[in-house]
Amino acid sequence: MKKVAILISGSGSNMVTLAQSMTGDHPARPCVVLSNRPDAGGLAKAEALGIPTVVVDHKDYKGDRAAFDAAVMAALAPYDPDVVALAGFMRILTPEFIAHFAGKMLNIHPSLLPKYKGLHTHQRAIDAGDDAAGCSVHEVTAELDGGPILAQGRVPILAGDTADALAARVLPVEHRLYPETLRRFVSGDRTRVDV
Repeated sequence: MKKVAILISGSGSNMVTLAQSMTGDHPARPCVVLSNRPDAGGLAKAEALGIPTVVVDHKDYKGDRAAFDAAVMAALAPYDPDVVALAGFMRILTPEFIAHFAGKMLNIHPSLLPKYKGLHTHQRAIDAGDDAAGCSVHEVTAELDGGPILAQGRVPILAGDTADALAARVLPVEHRLYPETLRRFVSGDRTRVDV
């Protein structure tokens, strides 16, 4: 049975869908939920699901990304995760952290990568006049939002869409796509799937 550490910064909606998917014949189980924010709503949700939680507050490191990442690695070490799933973890990771978990780390990003890496993805897609937006699950590499894409889900952009309205329609696709992709990933299947 593979062990999955899930990293969050906020409400943890993707974390919950990942954790709830890892039951029955699923080849993995969540071993810990880690947040960089002590007030992240997802921590209480993880505890309610019976998953251990850890907080490494990035503010304690005053912009020293290497020290923060080292503290996160140290906090994860007792759980010995086979996979690290970023689920709304709003920190840019150092090359050292990424190298430590090379080939074992996934992220979900709210755009059709390679378009709109980084933040404000939905507004950027609307501003560009795109006819579709969506989400991508990708392996994490040293290039921000640049690792191999394992799955994408498309959502049409409608006339008069706001970033919030579009995000609300993309979120259910994220909640379906990320668990499906994680299951394949922990089984060693890196075949790309588009929905």
